[in-house]
Amino acid sequence: MKEMPFGSLNTWTVRSIVGTMIPILIILSILEMGSGLVLEHLEETYLGNPTLLVLVPVMIDMGGNLGAILSSRLSTRLHLGTLNFSLRDDVVQTNVVAIFALAATIFVIMGFAAWGIGELVIGGELSLGTLMTISVVSGMLLAVVAVVLSLTATFASYRLGLDPDDTTIPIVTNVCDILGVIILSVVAIAVL
Repeated sequence: MKEMPFGSLNTWTVRSIVGTMIPILIILSILEMGSGLVLEHLEETYLGNPTLLVLVPVMIDMGGNLGAILSSRLSTRLHLGTLNFSLRDDVVQTNVVAIFALAATIFVIMGFAAWGIGELVIGGELSLGTLMTISVVSGMLLAVVAVVLSLTATFASYRLGLDPDDTTIPIVTNVCDILGVIILSVVAIAVL
């Protein structure tokens, strides 16, 4: 059986894991500040439509969660030696379809929830159709980003000889946090 580049027990030490993760986490922390800058830059849009603020934490959270689910499934298959880095692989396709189905379900529910919270608590001015459009379109775009990032991060980790268990989830969740805010903002501006 072919040994994976990260399969050596020498890579499963605290020193190796910390040495790999510190540079990644520093870069990702700097990038995370970008989502705050985007929110600050678009403050007027969000304050003019406070119901949109209900969707911000969901976009930040769910994109990363969807990517983390796919990344962990791919990483497990890689460790088992059953991952084929091909979009024609039935198992990869099934996992991608499952992520999109989960995303569609979650973001439809979140559209209804944001509208309900807007009506009951905030006194929202946005219609259900507008909120559903913003939630579903931005959520599905974020799901596409999460899938592409998960596949890319897993493959890149493998090619670089890094353990994808250590690298993929932090990369995917942090980048999806940033892009979730940006995608939500762009879609909201386009719809409004």
